[in-house]
Amino acid sequence: MPDLTALTLEEKASLLSGASFWVTKPIDEAGIPAMTLTDGPHGVRLQSGDADHLGIHASVPATCFPPAVAVGSSWDPEVAEKVGAAVGAEARALGVTVLLGPGINIKRSPLCGRNFEYYSEDPLLSGVLGAAHVRGQQGAGVGASVKHFAANNQESDRMRVSADVDERTLREIYLPAFERVVTEARPATVMCSYNKINDVYSSENRWLLTDLLRGEWGFEGAVVSDWGAVSDRVAALAAGLDLEMPGTGGRTDQEIVEAVRSGQLPESVVDDAVRRVVALADHVPAEAGASDVDAHHELARTLATESAVLLKNDGAVLPLDGVQTIAVIGEFAENPRIQGGGSSHINATRTDAALDAMRALAEERGQRIEYAPGFAIDGSGDADQLRAAGVQVAGSADVTVIFAGLGEKEESEGFDRVTLDLPAAQVELIRAVAAVAPKTVVVLSNGGVVSLEGWHDEVDAILEGFLLGQAGGSAIADLLFGVANPSGHLAETIPLRLQDTPSYLNFPGEQGHVRYGEGVMVGYRHYETVDARVRYPFGHGLSYTSFVTSDLSVEVTGDDTATVTVTVTNTGTRAGKHVIQVYVASQAGPVRRPARELRAFRKLELEPGESCTATLQLDRRGFAYWDVELGGWIVAPGEYRIQVAKDAATVLAEQSVTLTGDVIVPVLSFASTVGEWFAHPIAGPALMQGMTAAMTEEQKEQAAEQQEQLRMVESMPMKQFMGFLGGAIPVEALEQLIEASKAAQTA
Repeated sequence: MPDLTALTLEEKASLLSGASFWVTKPIDEAGIPAMTLTDGPHGVRLQSGDADHLGIHASVPATCFPPAVAVGSSWDPEVAEKVGAAVGAEARALGVTVLLGPGINIKRSPLCGRNFEYYSEDPLLSGVLGAAHVRGQQGAGVGASVKHFAANNQESDRMRVSADVDERTLREIYLPAFERVVTEARPATVMCSYNKINDVYSSENRWLLTDLLRGEWGFEGAVVSDWGAVSDRVAALAAGLDLEMPGTGGRTDQEIVEAVRSGQLPESVVDDAVRRVVALADHVPAEAGASDVDAHHELARTLATESAVLLKNDGAVLPLDGVQTIAVIGEFAENPRIQGGGSSHINATRTDAALDAMRALAEERGQRIEYAPGFAIDGSGDADQLRAAGVQVAGSADVTVIFAGLGEKEESEGFDRVTLDLPAAQVELIRAVAAVAPKTVVVLSNGGVVSLEGWHDEVDAILEGFLLGQAGGSAIADLLFGVANPSGHLAETIPLRLQDTPSYLNFPGEQGHVRYGEGVMVGYRHYETVDARVRYPFGHGLSYTSFVTSDLSVEVTGDDTATVTVTVTNTGTRAGKHVIQVYVASQAGPVRRPARELRAFRKLELEPGESCTATLQLDRRGFAYWDVELGGWIVAPGEYRIQVAKDAATVLAEQSVTLTGDVIVPVLSFASTVGEWFAHPIAGPALMQGMTAAMTEEQKEQAAEQQEQLRMVESMPMKQFMGFLGGAIPVEALEQLIEASKAAQTA
């Protein structure tokens, strides 16, 4: 660490914002180098010319690995770590200090325009994969910037909107992934989001950036702004935001200097921020390196095969064995969409087209492929003629494979989608082809889930590719022909209707506010709790082999922990990978809880006939809820059902356990309800004893007969209820019971 004591206030302030769009200011005489921060997370977007944060200007070539939407569907931390390590190696070779990513925000709505850059609707899955990515990237020597902190779940009005969300929902849904990444992987930086949280900008939110991030979670790195996210530089610095990006030409540096000199801001706050920013120099590459782009392309191909999800495969139409002629229809087959639009848009070193890869595999097998575009991605051309040509090709083939999806103009950073539907021309093509083709397979390319309604039942198989990176075309061919076995599982629910989604009535908000009215019931938590049908549930994914789950055993290992042991057997004829999904279901405690919640998972690779017994740990948080009254994680005493499931809707085996949990003695007050007083373990018996002692035998009999009527006053605060008692219980006695409740809680 350079000696910072000799720096002037002006020099220190200068270190807290960029010199340019991507580079920080150096102070050579103090040994402080310039540092380059640039976009990730599934590749390096390093711009050598004009700079921007929307992917408008060109960047140097880099490998485009599968984006987070695909990695999330892999359910495999090894996949996430390999992506992180590879992009870290390329970033280091290009002289990058901090590569921005991964993005771990929760997919609150399937309409979010940036869902391609996030992993899942579930915080455990997002957190595990995000931590793995950071370990891989920082293991390669390049700092990570986990983003966007926090509650950044839409693009609409993203730089101003207030995400109005209660603390339990924040703690259980929108913060745990960040907490896991920070505490387990120790990222170099955390990037604050644009939006407000409960009317306070994230960049100025001291509770978020200091009390929670540093105080509770022990974060020691630097907090960097999203590009242009700072509204008030002095307020942001006071709240805990260290580095403002991009630079402002010195304007906000001067604001910091003036705030210190006026006494508005302690200089120690500046010093702390400077130390954290300068510490990032540990990630500055000593010298430019090199990366193997060919090896990385092959790695991208392997990882892509791990990430596609086989949604449907009626009649085992896939893989494409034993067929002579294959019709390939859809422009995405020759002009693939490999990634999302905006700041993470990578200038890929090369791009594999599925059509080319399929032709090569078909030629090896003596199969014949005929191709027709079927539609134009940009909507140009004569849709009727394109569709008719596709139908003609399909009519003479044994199997038809249709490549459909969304173009970049339909989903990108900066705006949200307004529909889940595929373009009408594509839907019409699918239906027309399915009417004449003996067998129809649909391969999807899209950054967020799309509706399958209107054509789902008319096709035989659906392979959801999402966005698979630059080698995705070859990966899809490998999956279609059985060179690779599909092993992806949905990291987000595919609903039947947009109107069924839990955030439908509140997304994307209005008049500067978006209300998170669904609370913790996000994604599958909602659908399973209200027993709503979906097209495909969270966790769903098919394989070319089959698996059997057996011998579930759950051992309680403490008051609030357990160990789960389960055996999985590959009962099919192909090697394959299976995801063990462990959910916890309980209604214990005073809050409404989801029907089940994912609490552990593991991906296993098994040869035909092979069995594996896996052990998964359920820690305290696997059973806890956030108690807003007590301000902490609580494990309620009671019954918990441990469920091993095929997906969020299909339980394969379960075992109930009883946990001692946390014995909480509530603190009473005169504002506590009558029901709370009588249910209290100390006050309740004393109250009953006192009231009974003051009653005649006749009154006791009447009280027993009127027990149901007492429910009418259970919700009445004790202060009001005292007026109905006629002095039967002295105020002094109630005050003594209040003190007794306080003493019992602190004991």
